[in-house]
Amino acid sequence: MQPLLLLCLMLFSPLVATFGRHHRREMKTEVQEAHVDTTAAAKSRDFAFDLYRALAAAAPDRNIFFSPLSISTALAMVSLGARANTKAQILEALGLNLEETPEEEFHMGFQKLLQELSQPRDSLQLSLGNALFMDRKLDFEETFLSAVKKLYLADTFTTNFGDPTGALKQINDYVAKQTQGKIVDLLKDLEPTTIAVLVNYIFFKAKWKTSFSRQSTQERDFYVNSKTVVRVPMMNHEDLYYYLHDRNLSCRVVGVPYQGNATALLILPNEGKMEQVENGLNEKTLRKWLKIFRKRHLDLYFPKFSITGSYQLEKVLPKLGIHDIFSSHADLTGITNHSNIQISEMVHKAVVEVDESGTTAAATTGLVFMFRSAHLTAPRLVFDKPFLIIIKEDDRILFSGKIVYP
Repeated sequence: MQPLLLLCLMLFSPLVATFGRHHRREMKTEVQEAHVDTTAAAKSRDFAFDLYRALAAAAPDRNIFFSPLSISTALAMVSLGARANTKAQILEALGLNLEETPEEEFHMGFQKLLQELSQPRDSLQLSLGNALFMDRKLDFEETFLSAVKKLYLADTFTTNFGDPTGALKQINDYVAKQTQGKIVDLLKDLEPTTIAVLVNYIFFKAKWKTSFSRQSTQERDFYVNSKTVVRVPMMNHEDLYYYLHDRNLSCRVVGVPYQGNATALLILPNEGKMEQVENGLNEKTLRKWLKIFRKRHLDLYFPKFSITGSYQLEKVLPKLGIHDIFSSHADLTGITNHSNIQISEMVHKAVVEVDESGTTAAATTGLVFMFRSAHLTAPRLVFDKPFLIIIKEDDRILFSGKIVYP
């Protein structure tokens, strides 16, 4: 059996990947003093909506929750060691136009983003990081390792993948620690042929700017569909919220602020218009919303919920044009000089908990690389049917999802 490489991404938890030898061509990794706009790393915003639609199509009428930032960070790291069409497919899906933005600037945008997110915050917890677990018996391309460390601030660990049980514990313990226990047992097993695991983690925990009163939370009906009604704990608070009614897209949007610069955008489609809203979501729409938001006094009803999402992205990303890395056509020779390495699996796991005090979320994605083988005083807005949620910090989309069954 040939060695394999495993990569996992997590929302509020690590991303894991395995790699082989690196390509002979050197990779430019010098960190230069330059004006690097973090929008270079944020160009994947439409990737976030494209990925959402692909996930929704693969699992209709089910809850969805994932971190586009975690997944795009992991893919960007993989692109450092990808070559030819394999690299082009990743960068194109992430929205990078090399004629407008040099690849080096793109990666430095992620570096700047990681540096910003590592700064302590008094009002909320937000961290994003990376780690690479490498087989002690295999040589990895020094230029790739240098780029991963300098541009993506990754921790690196030597791992004995000949002892799958020990390696599994090392990786899962790291993930659990970085996600404050929200994601445990990220990986269920490892093959003896695994040669590396790359982990990306993002952790977010924030309190609402104005908390919901626990005394106001009551059991109410939630209409999953025309035939299914469930009882859920519905929070309630009357306050000033950012609000808009998008008549073209047939939905209402409420911005509920957290302490700090983060906001939860709650998107409630009109009856029968969920698919229309999903198809219309893109960067242009989001920018329009953020520009025309106005504060309005609302009597807001919003369910408490805790959901988990788990996705096999090797089945989804090809729909976005990323397919070579999962096939015999993969060119990952910038990671190792072995020419027969590919990603056999990419797993993403996400967890979100929303209650009266605020939100905690976590997620993981894994790629396996292997050798081929109503008050009258205010309008009432009740989220009592399937709705969408986007959690953003400044202009960055941290998480995205659809709540069908709280």
